[in-house]
Amino acid sequence: MMKVLVSACLLGEACRYDGKSKSQELPRGMEYYPICPEVEGGLSIPRDPAEKVGDVVMTKKGMDVTEAFVRGAQAALELAQKEGIKYALLKENSPSCGVHCIYDGSFSGRLLPGAGVTTDLLRQAGVKVFNEKEGAELERESREADKKG
Repeated sequence: MMKVLVSACLLGEACRYDGKSKSQELPRGMEYYPICPEVEGGLSIPRDPAEKVGDVVMTKKGMDVTEAFVRGAQAALELAQKEGIKYALLKENSPSCGVHCIYDGSFSGRLLPGAGVTTDLLRQAGVKVFNEKEGAELERESREADKKG
């Protein structure tokens, strides 16, 4: 069974910045390892919204929370390495977990191509990262991995 690191909010944990979850149906037949990098990095629930600009993550109130985001990303990577996880299913648009898009830092709802802090670190370590809309692609990867044994 394929091991997959997953954004905890996608499994129904109320750990997002607004204290809510983004629960949804995930591909079956996989062993999920939930993590919220922002909480692992020491941020509270709820917390001020944050957006990534370059290598810096700032809250809407102007506080630099980059260090907490980096700590959370490192915790996610450590879990992946400890468990031998090669795949992740993360929440798109998040400054931690965004896979293809993140908010532009203006807190206006505009998205830019880019990746969150955790996604960047996981990719550097060779973890293949999918967003919550790419379940079919993750399932294909799982079938391919099964064929290879």
